[in-house]
Amino acid sequence: MDVFQALKLLQVNHQPASQRELVVTDPTGKPDATMSALLADVLGKLAIFGDLDNAHSPEELINQLHAVTPLPSDVLAEYDKILTQRLEHINFATHKQIIELVYHPFV
Repeated sequence: MDVFQALKLLQVNHQPASQRELVVTDPTGKPDATMSALLADVLGKLAIFGDLDNAHSPEELINQLHAVTPLPSDVLAEYDKILTQRLEHINFATHKQIIELVYHPFV
């Protein structure tokens, strides 16, 4: 599973998970600030300019953003990287009130 697939599946109270509820962590549970910030940026842009429900792939989301925003290609390439990031698992950290997207380390 990758981040895009997780975003398509995850709902909180029958609504898509918000950027405030999602954190990207390493397999030990340590938050990755850079990846979390990038994911939050993507989700913020999607909330305004994109349609996750009608996208069937990360490429479709990137194409949506490319069509309606002036975002440069290098930013869109970074968005693609976070959307295609493989996940090891998802952890619901109820005590923190967040959902941790635990990425799969490259070995």
